[in-house]
Amino acid sequence: MSISRVGFAGLGSMGGPMALNLARAGIPLLVWNRTPGKADRVTEAVEDVAELFARCDVVILMLKDADAVDTVLDRGGPAFGARVAGRTIVHMGTTAPGHSRGLEAELLAAGAKYVEAPVSGSRIPAEAGELVAMLAGDPGTIEEVRELFAPMCRETVYCGPVPNGLLMKLAVNVHLTAVVTSLAETVRFARAHELDLALLADVLGAGQLASPILRVKAPKLVEEDFAPQASIANVLANVELIAAAAREAGLELPLLEASRALYAETARLGFGAEDMVAVIRALY
Repeated sequence: MSISRVGFAGLGSMGGPMALNLARAGIPLLVWNRTPGKADRVTEAVEDVAELFARCDVVILMLKDADAVDTVLDRGGPAFGARVAGRTIVHMGTTAPGHSRGLEAELLAAGAKYVEAPVSGSRIPAEAGELVAMLAGDPGTIEEVRELFAPMCRETVYCGPVPNGLLMKLAVNVHLTAVVTSLAETVRFARAHELDLALLADVLGAGQLASPILRVKAPKLVEEDFAPQASIANVLANVELIAAAAREAGLELPLLEASRALYAETARLGFGAEDMVAVIRALY
């Protein structure tokens, strides 16, 4: 398959850097965003999302949630069939696995191709092109668009049929959520005992707990820097998806549920737009 032009819908804190990396790599790119001004520094933009589909062979979706995905595709509406027929839709956001499974069936029935490709990482890895994409779908279709992931992702991992990419993303986020919540509790404990927090970060980073997420999030907690990389609201939405998928499988995830309550409380306190490390506010 020869890709003549790629469409990109959704230029938020993750999508903006991802699209910019595609443009810098020389990918022929056309972008759309609900707020037009965000497209100015990326590449050519359209104001009408229908034009994005009309002019592109492949359309990448990096949208907030399932409702946004369905709206952009006009799923269930009169424009859906003509909008997607003959195109490859690459879904890189995070929605419920069941939503993605149903979307794949409807796209294939309409004569489109579908790749599920959620990513692990936040704004800084997105800016650096170091995301990890979890791919699911028809292997042949994935190969047709695989070149598009290189400017955005450090690794791509094939996870099998849809919705295994999203299930893998949710599994990763079970661990991520617990790690960041635990780190916030660690800093809270150390602060209560008047320990040197910078020294705490050094000790954590020198031992077996060292990790990229620790290197990014520990300084933010020490400095009380709550500028968002992945917001409380975004993490809470992901946690809700995990909790729903766990219920469907008959699982109990007590650590996840404890974290869920803390993120919900942080959002209730009015800090939903802050970085996920702001979960420490629910511990005060």
